[in-house]
Amino acid sequence: MRRQKGFTLIELLIVVAIIGIIAAIAIPNLLNAINRSRQKRSMSDMRTIGTATEAYAVDWAYYPTTGGDVTVAVGLEPHLSPVYIKKTPPADGWREAFLCRSESRFYTVGSAGRDKVFEAGLDANSYDRDPTTDMDCDIIYSNGTFISYPEGVQTD
Repeated sequence: MRRQKGFTLIELLIVVAIIGIIAAIAIPNLLNAINRSRQKRSMSDMRTIGTATEAYAVDWAYYPTTGGDVTVAVGLEPHLSPVYIKKTPPADGWREAFLCRSESRFYTVGSAGRDKVFEAGLDANSYDRDPTTDMDCDIIYSNGTFISYPEGVQTD
């Protein structure tokens, strides 16, 4: 009688179980890494918008006026592009438009973060000016510094 080569059903089930365990561990870590990269991209884009706004203020001695909370594309881009920045980043890592408020002596750029809901709008005084470990935190950049931002190990 010839001996057949191949895997038994038990061996295949063990391999499938091991792959399932590895996937159960890896997928949450992958999703966390994706959200952190979206946060960091948003922070980088906000810093770029802030740098261009500061350059505008150096030339004109005041920040552009937006007339309230508006998107960056409506409020700042007409003043900044293409002289101070080639193309203003229109949206954060979650594809939501950046909001901005700018008066002659201050400016604020904000992203609502993963939950897409602002806790306190763009009022820089409403934030505690500390880093947070909440994945859904607002990211607020005002007058050259981050007021509310994610840092450290993020919690869901």
